[in-house]
Amino acid sequence: MITAYVYENRHLSVTELGVLDTIPSSTIWLDLYKPDDAERAWLSHFSVEEVPDEEDINEIEASARFYQNSDGLHINSLFPQRVGQDVRGVNISFNLRANFLLTIREEDVGLIRLLRNYLRLGRLEVSTPQELFLELFNLKVEHLSDLIEDVYTVLENVGEQVFDNDKLDDVFKLITLQEDSNGKIRLSLLDTQRSLRYMQRYYRGQLSDEHLKDLREMLSDIESLMPHSQFIFDKLNFLLDAAMGFSGLQQNKIIKIFSVAAVVFLPPTLIASSYGMNFAIMPELAWQYGYPMAIVMMVASAAGTYFFFKRKHWL
Repeated sequence: MITAYVYENRHLSVTELGVLDTIPSSTIWLDLYKPDDAERAWLSHFSVEEVPDEEDINEIEASARFYQNSDGLHINSLFPQRVGQDVRGVNISFNLRANFLLTIREEDVGLIRLLRNYLRLGRLEVSTPQELFLELFNLKVEHLSDLIEDVYTVLENVGEQVFDNDKLDDVFKLITLQEDSNGKIRLSLLDTQRSLRYMQRYYRGQLSDEHLKDLREMLSDIESLMPHSQFIFDKLNFLLDAAMGFSGLQQNKIIKIFSVAAVVFLPPTLIASSYGMNFAIMPELAWQYGYPMAIVMMVASAAGTYFFFKRKHWL
């Protein structure tokens, strides 16, 4: 699907394009969502290089993610995507040209929808592709900040459940899920930082002083978010250690009960074993009080062992 955002006479209009259409002259944003072969061939008529496919967009090498050519500035950036309680990373290809911003993506991204709604409702004033690009990245940094706050809020609730034996399984699942989410958030922060620094270093001549100021502020925000992300990692490790320690303590208590029970019943077992032997001459065999005496001895030996453990505070 090809969507053109046309800005003309301080008015933004959205147009769906087909492979037989041309790019409107006042387009500031051209968005390709899951482009098919025909749409890629259509775009290749307006590009010097081959249109990147999904494999190219997901490349991790810096030379494939950040570069410049005759088409302008190329940046592949990782965007966070909330899916239920999980956070996923989705790569989007950006091509910042002199007259419009080109985006190519294989998945629907919430921040793209948010930016479209802001533009349609007039909540954002953008007249150049550079402003559009910076506004999208500004939304991305704000969204990453919100995701960090969400993770921290979840961990606060987890901290109250760590020492609840009935909720230990849920605690381990939540800690694992939040650790994975925080890792993807941190990766997205680092990727955003690299993208903006590359733009600051190699695209400085095409940016105004106001744009450079916005770019520096975003980099400053990212620097301030990094310690929060590291703090969450530390808190996650602490909660995981606490949960594992508490789980081990509960297991030790169970093993302790079994061990004490085995020791308590050892003397009665010894007495019962002794009188269970089939020897011809045993003095108590013919005694009428032999059986009650054996029962009393077994109960007394078990009780004595129990109270001895209690006195030593082993129970």
